[in-house]
Amino acid sequence: MLLPLGACTGLGEAAPEDLRALGGPAPASWQAAQAAGAGAATPTDLAAWWARFDDAALSRWAQRAQQGSPRALAAEAAWRQAVAQSQAAAAGLAPTLGFSASATRNTRGLQGDGTEERLQTALEARWVPDVFGAAGSALAAAQAQQQASLARWGDVQVQLAGEAALAYIDLRAQQLRLVLAQDTLASQQQTLQITGWRQQAGLVSSLELAQARAAVAQNQALLPALQAAIAQSRHTLALLAGLPPAAGSDAEDERGPPTLPTLPTAAEDLVLHIPAQALRQRADVRAAEHEVAAALARVGEAQAQRWPSFALAGSIGLSALTLGALGDGASALSTLLASVSLPLFDGGARRAGVQVQQAALQQAQAQYRSTVLGALKEVEDVLVALQGERVRLVALRSAAAAAAQAAALAGQRYRSGLADFQTVLETQRTTFSAQEAVLNTRADEARRHVQLYRALGGGWREAPALTAQAGVR
Repeated sequence: MLLPLGACTGLGEAAPEDLRALGGPAPASWQAAQAAGAGAATPTDLAAWWARFDDAALSRWAQRAQQGSPRALAAEAAWRQAVAQSQAAAAGLAPTLGFSASATRNTRGLQGDGTEERLQTALEARWVPDVFGAAGSALAAAQAQQQASLARWGDVQVQLAGEAALAYIDLRAQQLRLVLAQDTLASQQQTLQITGWRQQAGLVSSLELAQARAAVAQNQALLPALQAAIAQSRHTLALLAGLPPAAGSDAEDERGPPTLPTLPTAAEDLVLHIPAQALRQRADVRAAEHEVAAALARVGEAQAQRWPSFALAGSIGLSALTLGALGDGASALSTLLASVSLPLFDGGARRAGVQVQQAALQQAQAQYRSTVLGALKEVEDVLVALQGERVRLVALRSAAAAAAQAAALAGQRYRSGLADFQTVLETQRTTFSAQEAVLNTRADEARRHVQLYRALGGGWREAPALTAQAGVR
């Protein structure tokens, strides 16, 4: 039974209204899952979905990719930059305070007989009241960008974990193909030996012997390509983890490669989040949502800049003729300045600035809608493909079992002289093709699960967890 659905929830507090404004609400359920039957249960937590494969090596490489990839480190640095920019924007709302000190010496006359020295110190303060909200809007935009950057970091982690899992599945599939090719080669070599004996006895012609040798040689030619593909998959894993290619040699297990490789298999008890809930947990959707909020705040900032700005500045200080006199006998100085700046004519620059930000807001809204629709399509596509892989796998396993039985019977009849060599050769080829098709379909099914976890937004955690993780680093 395919993936029962979870209970309905909205895309955040205001998500249904937001989705209607951008082209319609999220569907009530997944169409592909409904076709297979739906049940109500608590949706599965997908933050660490790789653990559902019950493969320690896969989990280890997924986490390595998230923590060590240069892409993850760059995304984290971009988030830290956004945090600093948000802090700088917040500082713009507060008054500024500074300290200044100066010393002057004036000399009169050619002989320098008239000299005057003066020392001054002062505290200077300035405050620009945010009357029309320009600074507040700038802060809101910076904070939204900070959240968008955090979500983009999460999206990078989602992609890296998925890519590492896919590379690991490819590695296991290539290893199993190598085992299959070696087993088929051993069977063909045995057939070649029997054919040689029968040719010496005059029971078959040299044509059958040449055909047996050609079959063995063709299978032997597959081995180097498979071995190269295995090495390349290991290199890909190492690259995703930010390691040199040689570090991928322990890709199977840190204790060494297993005797017989096993293909990761996902648990079948996955309970889907319904569409709105899945959209809410996707990092790219959240990033696009925060980009809309940032663009909206920039529109407010641009509009506020068309109105007057006010500033208050003042200073208080001491002036004395000597350094010692600053503490006793110095004269006090104080100033207070209030100013207003009113834009009268700028050739339409500020109005154009508002239009620029409004156009940017429309772009962000369109991108958000595109991201939402793309997310819905991605999940539906994977569900349909997963259904197809499961149905196909049942048929292929039946075909592979029948082909293996036919090959065994043909081999027995050939050794007894009751079947010709062409029958043996054809059944061996059919068996190899059927078993390879089963292996490929099993690998595709595992890949579809990875793609489904990724499409549902799995592979990252909420902002507090990400923030804590960054703090530990």
